[in-house]
Parts: sequence; C-alpha cells; structure tokens
Amino acid sequence: MSDKFRVTLAQLNATVGALEANAAKARDAWEEAKAAGADMVVFPEMFVTGYQLQDLVRKPAFAADVARVVEKLAADCADGPAIGIGGPWPGGDKPFNAYFILQGGKVQATVLKHHLPNYNVFDEKRYYHAGAMQGPVQVGPVRIGFPICEDCWFEDVCETLEETGAEILISPNGSPYHRGKMNIRQAVTVARVIETGLPLAYLNLTGAQDDQIFDGASFVLNPGGALAVQMPFMDEVLTHVDFERGDEGWRAVEGDKAHLPDEWEADYRCMVESVRDYLGKTGFRKVLLGLSGGIDSAIVATIAADALGPENVRCVMMPSEYTSKESLEDAAAVAKALGTRLDTVPISGPRAAMTEALAPLFAGMNPDLTEENIQSRLRGVILMALSNKFGEMLLTTGNKSEVAVGYATIYGDMAGGYNPIKDMYKTRVFETCRWRNANHRPWMLAPAGEVIPPRVIDKPPTAELREDQKDEDSLPPYEVLDVILEMLIDKEASVADVVAMGYDRETVKKVESLIYISEYKRFQSAPGARLTERAFWLDRRYPIVNRWRDPS
Repeated sequence: MSDKFRVTLAQLNATVGALEANAAKARDAWEEAKAAGADMVVFPEMFVTGYQLQDLVRKPAFAADVARVVEKLAADCADGPAIGIGGPWPGGDKPFNAYFILQGGKVQATVLKHHLPNYNVFDEKRYYHAGAMQGPVQVGPVRIGFPICEDCWFEDVCETLEETGAEILISPNGSPYHRGKMNIRQAVTVARVIETGLPLAYLNLTGAQDDQIFDGASFVLNPGGALAVQMPFMDEVLTHVDFERGDEGWRAVEGDKAHLPDEWEADYRCMVESVRDYLGKTGFRKVLLGLSGGIDSAIVATIAADALGPENVRCVMMPSEYTSKESLEDAAAVAKALGTRLDTVPISGPRAAMTEALAPLFAGMNPDLTEENIQSRLRGVILMALSNKFGEMLLTTGNKSEVAVGYATIYGDMAGGYNPIKDMYKTRVFETCRWRNANHRPWMLAPAGEVIPPRVIDKPPTAELREDQKDEDSLPPYEVLDVILEMLIDKEASVADVVAMGYDRETVKKVESLIYISEYKRFQSAPGARLTERAFWLDRRYPIVNRWRDPS
C-alpha cells in the first residue's frame, strides 16, 4: 500500500445556477490535477451549483439537472484522480446538503451534512434535511473523512470520523467572509485537529454571491495544529498537497504559506471582488454612479475602477445651485486621478420644471424636505436613464451609517443595483480612503497613489441640498453616531447600555427611532457587500411595522 497521497485543493469561484460552467471549471481542474499526479481533487461545498441557493434548491427541475451534471462529470473524469464535489442530493420534501465522491466513472459515495447552520445569513434548516453522521470514504490507500462546513464547528462529526477509521479529514466549505472570520476558522479547526489527532484540509469557496463574499484562504493543518499550507485570500488557485504516512500516521508535507491581509485590506478586497463578481455574474460589464465631490461617491468610484478598470466606469456630476465650487473641483479631481469618464448633467432645468409643475399644489407652503428630496430624485432619474440607455449598472453610494438612520432619499440617491459600502460605517469610510491612497495591490485595476484628494476626506460631509447644509445639522457627529449605531445594531445593546457609556440619552433615543422608522427604506435598498456579522439583509431581520421602543 502506498505511503503517499496527493490531494489537489481547488479553491475556485462557482456561479449560482451555472451548472455546466461550474462542471467545466471542475473538469479543467481535474485535468490539471491529473497532470500533476494527484490521487484526488477536491472542490468546496456546493461547488457544482454555487452557494447559497436559497429557494432555488427546492425546485424539482433544478434537482434533476444537478443529478445529470454530476453523473456526466463522473463519467467524463473516470480515468484519473477521484473527485470530491458538493451539491444538493434529493431527500423527499427537501434535499440534503451533500458531498459526492466520484471514482471510476460514477458516484462512489455520498456524504451528507449533519449540522445545518441556522443563524446570520444561513437558513439551512429551511432548505435541507440533516444527514446522519457517517464514516470515512476509502480513496486509494487512505480513509478520508469529509466533515462538511458546519460539521467542523462541532466535536461530534470529526470525533465519529476518527473513531470509525478516518486517517485524514478534508472539510469542504462555503464560508462567507466577515471581519475577523479567518482567525475564527483556524481556531475551530485547530481544536478538531487536536481532538482527533488527524491532519485536516480546510477548503473554502472564493468569489461573491449577492451580498456574501467567499474569501478562500483555505489551509491545511497537521496534528497538534501546526499550519502546513496556507492558500491565498480571495484568489482562485489550485494547490497540490502531499500527504505522507509515517509511524504516527498521515502528515501533510509543508508547502507554501500565503500572506493573509489585515482587516482594512480584506474589507477593501471584498468590496472590489463583490462588484467584480456581481457585474460579471449578472452579465454587466460597465457601471455608472453619481460623483458628488463627497467621500462616499469617491470611494465607490475607486472600488468600481479597481474592480472593472477605469475605462468601464462612468461618473456623473449633477450640480444644482447648492453645489459648491469645491465639490465640482473635487469630483473632477477624483475622476482624473482614477482615469474614469466624467459627465456633467445639471439639474437646474429639470428642477425648475418640477417646481413649476407643483407650484399650484404647493401654493402658500414653505419649502422644506420635500424640495430637497426632489433634487435627489431628479438625480436618480438621470442616472437610471443613463443606465437604461447605455446598459451600465448604477451603483449606489450610501454608507452603513446613512443606511441605518435613513439619511438617504428613497427613489433618489438610493436608486441603483448594488452598493459596495452598504456595510461600512462612515468613520471606516474615511480610514478606507486613506488606506487606498497609501496602498496598491496587483488585483487593483485603477492607478496607484493618491486617487482620493485629501480635501475630499477632510471636509465636513454634506448632501448640498440647501444653502450651507452639513450632515451634522441632522445627525450627531459620525464619531458619535457610529459608536451608537454599532452598539444598537451590531451588538443589540439596550439604550441604557449606550447611555452608560457616557452618551446623551436623548441622542441615543433619536438614533434608535431613526433606525426603526427607516426599516422600510432598507427593505427596498440595493444589496451590498457583507463585511460584518450584522449586515443589513439576512444578518438582521426586523419587521417594517414596529411600534416597540426601548424603555430603558
């Protein structure tokens, strides 16, 4: 019996519903693994279908198509390394989350996920049956246990695999990014390795799906928890890992150990890749956005240019009589530094027409928020007209602070198909701009250097919808607001908890009220890159109609 076993870890980007394309990518990886002398090539959780599938997984025609594609992949790859690949498996009223082992032209074994996550962005108990715990699968000279994603977060599945003869653990994952997630994964898997005494390969998806970003960063641990291989963050890559059997069992041969980014680079990379994949997977090639001269639109323009290339980004300045000379200059400076197109479409004419049309109905009434919102909505109409005419997806530019308190105009500046900074508080936007000015990476397609002028970062934020307007006229300073928001939203703290930190109760209550009354806006807002465990959408689900307020 051989004392060597080569596994190719395929850290790749799958597209939800693109069964043939995902299978073709798997076949290409299998060919490369075969040429490298691999005994097995493994893919992440749900790779054949993409992940997450939501209610698509319950469609009978979809299930039948998945079975056809998996069977054909097995037949096409009969002569060469075994394959491990994830996909749904029929289970009556709902399927199982399964991992198929393909050998000799057929599905040799089917491993079923036992622990179904049902928190944050996961609803797997809605979509899947839980499988019974199973033993290892024989692949060549080694018995391999396949704990699927969540199965690795509990002791029992890996313990059962070890007790039933597993010699190596390979854990296929569809684990989405949030800040700090990489350290959590390694801590959990080190515990499994120490408990079982077995080497473990942790294989994750990469690429973005809707709001979720799968960040790769796969790795291999040896018994005791020593890191043998570290695969890169976000990149698609095939890594050949050699396992050798000695007196103490199987061990992974040490290989490359990629550098992992800090949280600022990781967040920024995720926002870039989310735009790149959302556009690519929905069939768009170009974007446009309103470039106001402010910081939020500047960072979104930069993210878009880094994701798609400056030539595929259209920026539009839509000045009114309230637009300052500095804003015009700053918007032009950002577009020039990035190398994007900049169009200017004044809203004075459309605004005058709206004022005239509504004058009989508004007679005798003082101007107020209504007139401010008309400006924002006219800009939304212009941007959507350009989007329709030129086939460019409109990016919206509201940060998490604004999205949280509703400091945005529905059907106005909220218009758009995607929001890269939806889960980034304003104070982090400032720091992210500074980080991008100081750093450049090969995956960034826009120029290096100071692409966001310091004046854009340093000037007081304003919507410029009336004379001398500042954000702080309506909101607490962002350094105060963001702490209150993070406590009330991300940590679900009580009003009393926040007041105990030294914040004014009236201010905290005002922020709490704004959060609750803005739920209807968030319900209609564009999806955006998930960077934390409390992103708006699947992580945080509140009723739109809600009369409760914290009495503390």
